[in-house]
Amino acid sequence: MSSVIAQESDNGSSTSKGKWLIEANTGFGGGPMGLTGHSANTGFGLSSIDGETVWSLGAEAGYFVVNDLAIKVGLGYSDLAGETIFSYKLGAKYYLSGVIPFQLDITGASWEDIEENPLWLGIQGGYAWFIVENVSIEPGLRYNVSLNEDFTDEGIFEFRIGFALHF
Repeated sequence: MSSVIAQESDNGSSTSKGKWLIEANTGFGGGPMGLTGHSANTGFGLSSIDGETVWSLGAEAGYFVVNDLAIKVGLGYSDLAGETIFSYKLGAKYYLSGVIPFQLDITGASWEDIEENPLWLGIQGGYAWFIVENVSIEPGLRYNVSLNEDFTDEGIFEFRIGFALHF
C-alpha cells in the first residue's frame, strides 16, 4: 500500500512528468555594460549606471519530461541606453527532492551593431519554497561564464530570486 501512496504523490507533485513551469526571475550581481548579471538577460532588471537607465524583462518556461527534470526556454528584451537587446535561453532544470533546483543553460543575445553577439554558459542552484501547491519562490546563486572573448573572460556571480508557476 505504501508504494501506491508514493506513486500517487509523485503524480500529483508540482515537478511531475507532464507538468509545465513558467518563471519570472530577477538577478542581482556585477556584470559588464551595467546590465544585471550579464548582457543576455531573460529576467527582470532595472539599474542606473552613470545616469543611463538599463532595464530588462523576460520570462522562462519549461516542460517536465520526467519527474523533477524540466527542459526550459526563455526570451528576454533589454534596453541599454537606447540599444535593443533580444535574449534567448535553452537549458534544463532538475529539482532534487522536489525542492532543490539545479539549472544548466546556454543564454545568448541578438545585439545590433556588434561583430559578435554574447553567449553565456550558466549554472544555478537554490531552494524552491512552495508558498502554495503550484507557486514557488526560488532564491539561488548563479554563475555565468562567457563563451566568447569580446565580452569578458571572468565569470559572473548573481544572486537570483525566481517566481515560478507550476501547472
